[in-house]
Amino acid sequence: MSHITPEALAEAAHRELDAILKKTAPLTPKERIAIPVQDMPTQDPEVRRKNVQEVALGYTPEQARLESMRCLQCRNAPCVQGCPVRIDIPGFLKAAAAGDFLGACAVIKKNSLLPAVCGRVCPQEVQCQEHCTVGKSLKSVDKAVSIGRVERYVADLERDSGKAVSPVIKPATGKKVAVIGSGPASVTVAADVRREGHQVVMFEAFHKPGGVLVYGIPEFRLPKAIVQKEIDALLAMGVEIKTNFVIGRTRKLKALIEEDGFDAVFIGTGAGLPKFMNIEGENLVGVFAANEYLTRANLMKAYDFGRADTPIYRAGRVAILGGGNVAMDAARTAVRLGAAEVHVIYRRTEVEMPARVEEIAHAKEEGVIFHLLENVSRVMGDENGCVKAVECLRYELGEPDASGRRRPVEIKGSEFIRDVEAVIVAIGNDSNPLIPRTTEGLKTTKWGNIIVDETGKTSIDGVYAGGDIVLGAATVILAMGEGRRAAASINERLK
Repeated sequence: MSHITPEALAEAAHRELDAILKKTAPLTPKERIAIPVQDMPTQDPEVRRKNVQEVALGYTPEQARLESMRCLQCRNAPCVQGCPVRIDIPGFLKAAAAGDFLGACAVIKKNSLLPAVCGRVCPQEVQCQEHCTVGKSLKSVDKAVSIGRVERYVADLERDSGKAVSPVIKPATGKKVAVIGSGPASVTVAADVRREGHQVVMFEAFHKPGGVLVYGIPEFRLPKAIVQKEIDALLAMGVEIKTNFVIGRTRKLKALIEEDGFDAVFIGTGAGLPKFMNIEGENLVGVFAANEYLTRANLMKAYDFGRADTPIYRAGRVAILGGGNVAMDAARTAVRLGAAEVHVIYRRTEVEMPARVEEIAHAKEEGVIFHLLENVSRVMGDENGCVKAVECLRYELGEPDASGRRRPVEIKGSEFIRDVEAVIVAIGNDSNPLIPRTTEGLKTTKWGNIIVDETGKTSIDGVYAGGDIVLGAATVILAMGEGRRAAASINERLK
């Protein structure tokens, strides 16, 4: 696949927009659908393999307007139904199409405090864009209006303009709310509760706030400076953030209510307990959970060899087990850490891969090798206890399982050996178990997820939860949707 330069994309968009603006009559639906999808400019794959700078470079103003003009402004707005936080998508696209980018961002911020983040990492193709009328008309979600890309553009423009406006805070109520964790669900709760005039204190176990946005998602997908800007927005609203504070260890959850005077508590501690395959050799040197591998690289900047002392395992041949976004992040991080070969091993086909199509495409462009319908049955070590190879099995697809995807079935006698020096396990995470284990009366599922009702309330009065600790590992925008629901319930309680 040849790389189209950002300059070529910009020139094409300039010509297209110029031709449209010369028309005197409003665009018809047919003319809107005929506007070509605006491709996202990216770094050249050969260049980006050797740096951690953002891969996607963002739209030009002309591209943002053109893509927004593709929206048909449907009266029933099916795209909004696909958005977990119910952003007025036609409203912000209409403003962007007219060139009012700051106005477009203001529309988004009525429902989302994280537009620059969501525009980069949310799977719009299975949420808002999946329901887009344009995509359905052209019989391809790839041809739907690129809602996330426009969202990213207007959010970046607002941030860089210095004209970002903090939400209006109502008069102080004297009520106090604790927010445990600082990921997307917690950020959403903190903002929505603070808007109502309640005091908010956020407790974060790590030394930096941001949750999965800072420890999980790589710099080349989500620059940490952008996350920090979103955290700064919370601080500007008057939210207090206490880092290096582990609820369940530093302080028990019930003590927050019974001794510290908090009127409500929200738990948003995420799904940080990595799953392993329970196969032979998983304790060898060179086997890692993707969580640890990515945390070292992202939060602790292990990739910055000249300035960071954080150790990270560098290997020439790396195997990634899994097919989700975390697997793609780990694979692409291994490329940037200098691996000569990175092998993604996944037991279904590419159709069933849960990773975003864009992330898979970017990984392929960067030289990641995909082995589909395969799985690792054991990890093999050398005389020093270090990884030297993996034994793999071939699979075929059987009947659909509970997830709706066809079940992978092992092909007997298909074992073979693949030489690798490191294995990164990226097959999912369970919910953080610390708070449920240290909080009597907090009900969870058998998988450790906190049980909540339709308002986000847990089995303990005054305690709410949302995000991955409830859903299991999910997406940023789904976690934000959970946070909005819980925040609304908390605000109703504190009226």
